[in-house]
Amino acid sequence: MTDDLTNIVLRAIERAPQWVRRDLEAKDHATRVQAEESLAVMITEALKTSDGLAT
Repeated sequence: MTDDLTNIVLRAIERAPQWVRRDLEAKDHATRVQAEESLAVMITEALKTSDGLAT
């Protein structure tokens, strides 16, 4: 199960748009937080979809 979760998260990160990757490195705190929150949503949706829970 752990390997499955790891693979799901890795795939979500691999699909992250370039702006998220760039903004995760931003010095501006608000920009970085927005990118972190966006990535968290992407990972959450990937996990929901993998469990068949997406609506």
